Amino acid sequence: MKITADALSALPGIRHGFFTRQDGVSEGIYASLNCGVGSADERAHVLENRARVAADLGVAADRLATPYQVHSPDVVTVDMVWPAGEGPKADAVVTNRPGIAIGVGTADCGPVLFADGEAGVVGAAHAGWKGAFTGVLEATVAAMESLGARRERIVAVLGPTISQSAYEVGPEFRARFLESDEAHDAFFTPSGRAGHHQFDLPAFIGMRLRAAGLGTVNDLALCTYADPARFFSYRRTTHAGEPDYGRLLHAITIAA
Repeated sequence: MKITADALSALPGIRHGFFTRQDGVSEGIYASLNCGVGSADERAHVLENRARVAADLGVAADRLATPYQVHSPDVVTVDMVWPAGEGPKADAVVTNRPGIAIGVGTADCGPVLFADGEAGVVGAAHAGWKGAFTGVLEATVAAMESLGARRERIVAVLGPTISQSAYEVGPEFRARFLESDEAHDAFFTPSGRAGHHQFDLPAFIGMRLRAAGLGTVNDLALCTYADPARFFSYRRTTHAGEPDYGRLLHAITIAA
């Protein structure tokens, strides 16, 4: 049902999971642990799936907070939990409140879970190319620091993300990155199609996290596109001509 990272599991009082698409109640193209309230799946199924995630982390279903994701650099500090699907527009959440699980949904973008075990501060960020490019990772770290975390103690782990071999982009996409910094060319390799390249989103996320001066940065090196048995993938769904796709949930909590 979930994948864990040793670096986070080693922190006392911190529970987390990068949840797969397995062991839920959804059917058809959403089978089976679809946690995306924004999908066209039956809402009752999505809520049950989210409740299973919450229970796995040791919190009640109404103690799981996820934002309304819009591919932004915005972060919300969670002091109290909102109903599923009614979260603020943001792409990262942080908290220092025990007993609240915070999380983000993905279907190819990079999910990053953060924790400073000593300070008792955790975070979760949804880092697609746009969020990573515009600073959602750095903003998450800053928000954690405002709650007492120290970046040199923060552990950050990147979960299942689309890999470079599955992520072809056009010339305008690459140009945007090179205009920002010519060094970004290192994250692109020619795809074999004129003007197109393969973009290494996991490596770009890792670079941004390391540049932020975090104590530990790990990548689980799992590709959402290449593993349909475990992961939903927006790009794979698009290539298959399917009408919609499920969302994976990645969450972390401070044990109460």
